[in-house]
Amino acid sequence: MMIMDNIIFSLSSTSHFSPSPPPFTTSILTCKHHPTTLSLKSSSSSDSPDKPTTSTSRPTTTNSKPLNTPLSHNLEFTKKPLKLLLNSPPSTTTNNKPLNTTPLHNLEVTKNPLKILLNSPHATSPPPPPTTLTNKLWLSNKLSPPPPQPPSLVPNEESESGSDLDNLDVKEMQKSSEFRGKGKIFIGNLPLWVKKKELGEFFRQFGPIKNVILIKGHHETEMNKGFGFVIYGGATAEKAAMKAVEFDGVEFHGRVLTIKLDDGRRMKVKTEERKRWVEGEDDVEHRSKWHEEREGSRNNFRKVLDTQPENWQAVVQAFERIKKPSRKEFGLMVNYYGRRGDMHRARETFEKMRARGIEPTVHVYTNLIHAYAVARDMEEALSCVRRMKDEGIEMSLVTHSILVDGFAKLGNIEAAERWFKEAKERHPTLNAIIYGSIIYANCQTCNMDRAEELVREMEEQGIDAPIDIYHIMMDGYTSTGNEDKCLIVFDRLKECGFTPSVVSYGCLTNLYIKIGKVSKAFEVSEMMKLAGIKHNMKTYSMLINGFINLKDWANAFAVFEDVIRDGLKPDVVLYNNIIRAFCGMGNMDRAVRIVDEMKKERLRPTSRTFMPIIHAFAKAGEIRKALDIFDMMRRSGCIPTVQTFNALILGLVEKRQMEKAVEVLDEMFLAGIRPNERTYTTIMDGYASVGDTGKAFEYFSRIKDEGLELDIYTYEALLKACCKSGRMQSALAVTKEMSVKNIPRNTYVFNILIDGWARRGDVWEAADLMQQMRQEGVQPDIHTYTSFVNACCKAGDMQKATNTILEMKRVGVKPNVKTYTTLIHGWARASLPEKALKCFEEMKQSGLKPDKAVYHCLMTSLLSRATVAEYYVIAGIHRVCEEMVESGLTVDMGTAVYWSRCLRKIERTGGDITEALQKTFPPDWNSHRNLNAALNDTGSNEGLDNGDYDDGPFYETDIDSDDDT
Repeated sequence: MMIMDNIIFSLSSTSHFSPSPPPFTTSILTCKHHPTTLSLKSSSSSDSPDKPTTSTSRPTTTNSKPLNTPLSHNLEFTKKPLKLLLNSPPSTTTNNKPLNTTPLHNLEVTKNPLKILLNSPHATSPPPPPTTLTNKLWLSNKLSPPPPQPPSLVPNEESESGSDLDNLDVKEMQKSSEFRGKGKIFIGNLPLWVKKKELGEFFRQFGPIKNVILIKGHHETEMNKGFGFVIYGGATAEKAAMKAVEFDGVEFHGRVLTIKLDDGRRMKVKTEERKRWVEGEDDVEHRSKWHEEREGSRNNFRKVLDTQPENWQAVVQAFERIKKPSRKEFGLMVNYYGRRGDMHRARETFEKMRARGIEPTVHVYTNLIHAYAVARDMEEALSCVRRMKDEGIEMSLVTHSILVDGFAKLGNIEAAERWFKEAKERHPTLNAIIYGSIIYANCQTCNMDRAEELVREMEEQGIDAPIDIYHIMMDGYTSTGNEDKCLIVFDRLKECGFTPSVVSYGCLTNLYIKIGKVSKAFEVSEMMKLAGIKHNMKTYSMLINGFINLKDWANAFAVFEDVIRDGLKPDVVLYNNIIRAFCGMGNMDRAVRIVDEMKKERLRPTSRTFMPIIHAFAKAGEIRKALDIFDMMRRSGCIPTVQTFNALILGLVEKRQMEKAVEVLDEMFLAGIRPNERTYTTIMDGYASVGDTGKAFEYFSRIKDEGLELDIYTYEALLKACCKSGRMQSALAVTKEMSVKNIPRNTYVFNILIDGWARRGDVWEAADLMQQMRQEGVQPDIHTYTSFVNACCKAGDMQKATNTILEMKRVGVKPNVKTYTTLIHGWARASLPEKALKCFEEMKQSGLKPDKAVYHCLMTSLLSRATVAEYYVIAGIHRVCEEMVESGLTVDMGTAVYWSRCLRKIERTGGDITEALQKTFPPDWNSHRNLNAALNDTGSNEGLDNGDYDDGPFYETDIDSDDDT
């Protein structure tokens, strides 16, 4: 009985501590647990008086290895064991037979502070103070001293009940003791705005701080919830925490703080929640209401991303409904903005993630870099790369691929090659994606040799080329106009087991459109139909664009009708091509109505929509309407760009209205838009057309002074000005400057120079330029040969001109109308009308249709020799007159006056030739009333009697247009 009383005293004395703060043991504060095992288990008992029972306690000790577990883990209470133990009498019998009870001295306790007490059956005094639980809780004694010992040790019902509850508190204390942190204090009633820095500075006075934890709000991440924790570090962590707790109630920024030792409650709740989450209850995975709502919002966000990526508002709303997004959701949102090219919102989302304390990984950084790459801001992308390196985050292969692709789209082949080289050095194996990016970069710069080398390298490494690589190579060969290799790649694509897609056929269509073989493009279209592949908007736009380049308006509109018939909805690009077609026809009013139709279809016009209309009105001389369209573009929400002003200036330049073009240039400066190289080059080209070399050099100097880039087009305009004015030495100086700047001469430059020497009749210089073209690998085109034929004709070397025509046919260059016009003019100058007639017939046999310039040259030649030539000349005049009448051609008044003077020499009183030829004169022609007045007004034509046709206004205008092609 004495032993049991001692046990009761020892255990119940622990229940008289203050409930707040809860007691702490020295072993808990030092994170050291006594390897104590205490098991108090009661046997089954009954309330029947016939079968009284005695609770038995049978502690067990594991001898194989010491039990180094907390006390709270080893205390096991079943059916209130402490109460049963206290209520059990020391000795009870039933029917005068002793119960089969286990003696108390057999109760095994190993390494327990109560061992001496339990093993002393005749103890007459309480246990010594060092072994009591009260004395072990030294920190609790300092914080809340225990009440005095009760005067009586005799238990009654109330004390038994109180002891039961007190021991349950001990149980809870012991269970939660393992969750208490070393040197960790709780701080409450904090100002909501306070930051970690201010809190750390205040509590630093008690000891070194290991960490400061502020609990932030779910919705206001910039504010805290009013409480937090401070964790002290070092050997004096416990002592520092005790000192801090003594300042409970101190004032801090107008708030009275609550400071106490951490009771482990927060960690305990988290641990139990995590346990239920992992293990579940009744084999059912645990989900709290908050987690269920969060998981539902996260799933809904991913669903919206997959099903409605074009609806950015729905995506943003789904993201904002997530109460506490994780790193994965932030990464998905950054990636979404990256695909849209919205680098500002992508960066904003990235910074919000960091503000929540979520550190970015390589995947999140890669998504942000992708956003900058799509937006073509590679400087910011490189700044993200530098930040990654500063934070010790290694770049992945995907990151390198994005950088290579970004620089490839900007045309910066050097940077793309540099990052590709770094990827090869850092990653043991590459994939087809990064190879596709670097191949694309070389194809964009027309470096097909390097692209072929990369394809070979990729295949040698065992990387199978996807179909996209084939498309990239086909597009590269399209840019260089290499039809043969493009077809080889297309055939190889099919041999490798790939099925040609609409992109494959689109590459072929684009090839034939660019090289001018629209009929071949139509054959590709038929191949698509046979393969069961339908056209998309891009392929239709290519066909329409091809017909527009050929000025075949009817077929262009027919393709547009096919688009409508196939049920496709025209997009902005297709409408822009149709507007170009109407402007090319000169029907600008219909083009304006197309813009109105676009608005009805809720398609927003772009600056490219209005540019052809502005250019067409300006070219037609209707400057007022061009400016009205300019204002209409502004009202439609399109901000005028330098390209828009360039279109207006180009139309004025083509109309030779240079003063108004310069006025538009001044308006650009007033609008805050800086002219570019194209602007000044267009004005230079206009002054070159009118032969004002001084103005052309003036704007050339302005390009240099403003630091703009001097490209091949600028030098072409300057050369044209020099050659038009006959300043060939200045032209040679310009070519030398081009050589110094490593700007190669192309076909157009050689054409300008050859035409300049042709104007002077210097066939030797022209022939030398032809030889230089062959040496530099520049292929002559139809304009080159036409200019050289003109040089030969002006020099009177018709044999060389004829040989040049034969050479053209031999190399596959078909003479056009202008070539034959130049040759007919040469035969006319040589006073050989029969040769001119033969050349005229040859032109018609080749399928070419004569124009006004041909008829003008041929008829002038025949009329000049009609008085001295044989019958075939008269027959030729009749035949040409009939063709002109059938074609409905009417000459201008100056030509009519000159021809009438020639007719007076052939038929002084009129005749069949005069009657036939006058059918081609203007309608208001009156040979008897207006002839004298016309002759007086055109006295300058007296010099034409000798057969010199070089000053004929019609012919010279037509030949000059050859320079603009």
